[in-house]
Amino acid sequence: MSELKAIEQAKVVDLKTLFPIKEATVYSQELAQENDFGMRVFAVDKGQEIKKHSAHGDAMANILSGCAVITIGDVSYEVKAGETIVMPADIPHALFAKEAFQMLLILVKH
Repeated sequence: MSELKAIEQAKVVDLKTLFPIKEATVYSQELAQENDFGMRVFAVDKGQEIKKHSAHGDAMANILSGCAVITIGDVSYEVKAGETIVMPADIPHALFAKEAFQMLLILVKH
């Protein structure tokens, strides 16, 4: 049995196609979850946001398509397709869809 959910094994896939952006929504699909590790795909329509929150681990956001404004503490970063940023543990962060975007998020807890 696969530890990864929602992705077929031994097959080349495009996460952007598997998890499309839907109008006026923030969609999230868990791919893996353990005590100290999580992996999730997000599909966020333009203008939508993930409100400020914090996590008890470092969260690596890899933007697959589009453009997100990611605020970590009081500093905002524009992160585009193909780019990655790490949101440090216990620091409040928020995400805003400047353009519709898709993201692979990997959380590693301390």
